[in-house]
Amino acid sequence: MRWDGQGVEVDDGALPGLQRIGFTRSVRTPQFEGLTFHEIVCKSALNKVPNASMLPFKYTVNGYRGCSHACRYCFARPTHEYLEFDSGRDFDTQVVVKTNVVEVLRRELARPSWRRETVALGTNTDPYQRAEGRYALMPGIIGALARSGTPFSILTKGTLLRRDLALIVDAADSVEVSVAVSLAVGDPDLHEDLEPGTPSPRARLELIRAISDAGLNCHVMIAPVLPMMTDSAEHLDGLLGRVASAGAASATVFGLHLRGSTRGWFMDWLAQSRPDLVGQYRQLYGRGAYLPKDYRDELRARAAPLLAKYGLAGDHRSFRVTTTPTLTPPPVVAELQPTLF
Repeated sequence: MRWDGQGVEVDDGALPGLQRIGFTRSVRTPQFEGLTFHEIVCKSALNKVPNASMLPFKYTVNGYRGCSHACRYCFARPTHEYLEFDSGRDFDTQVVVKTNVVEVLRRELARPSWRRETVALGTNTDPYQRAEGRYALMPGIIGALARSGTPFSILTKGTLLRRDLALIVDAADSVEVSVAVSLAVGDPDLHEDLEPGTPSPRARLELIRAISDAGLNCHVMIAPVLPMMTDSAEHLDGLLGRVASAGAASATVFGLHLRGSTRGWFMDWLAQSRPDLVGQYRQLYGRGAYLPKDYRDELRARAAPLLAKYGLAGDHRSFRVTTTPTLTPPPVVAELQPTLF
């Protein structure tokens, strides 16, 4: 798309839902083929989590809505419907970017009322998805949190986090920092079908190693585990072994849940890729979004000895710097290299 059509005044046919949240313009570039970035100006950056008593954080920051990782099971898909996008293909390709999120966050963190409670990054959509290669929101977010004395956590599948490792290590000198990588699938073919926009399992194992080598404890989310596809003791043993060898400090294993319109999107994928499992999935999820208690108990019993075997059963709520890092800041990954994100 030519840049002469990117002005704020241009009628680009943006969906009406975007107008509610400060829409400015839509952008497509050859470097990010297949993606449309909808730039908005946000009124707030800190989101208070309702009923957060069971979570280790009460606030989140999300610089993006929608996610190019295109994970078939992503629980955040229904949030796109508020913007009058669909929760399937639109969620994967129509990414909303809060271009002023750093500026707004700095203002909110400077308020006398701010109590420096832990802020979670990556709880809705991935902060290191491909869009971050263009907009680079995370360095400003990390810097704002660290300078204000606010502890934070990061959860990602994106290897672009390596660009910011030096910033994260510096932040951990002054505030509590938690870093976690999501890696649910060890099989490359299943990964390509299930999470087509994410870095490969090998690339994420290398990310875990880089985080560990930087002197940070890295937690790994083995999630979601997919019944009859990734829940065998053999698969979990192999994946947890590789995670441990990469330097992970701890791991969590839990099963797939299918809420709202995510259920239909995932089941459509399942019907195409594994039609033999459709009946069993309908039975498993026949009573709601979560797996039955007996299945969850069996999965927990299967995973527990493997977590202990590889020394990954430790407390994952706090991951501080544990060694003195000898880190050379990595080069900035240019947006001309989208395959790296």
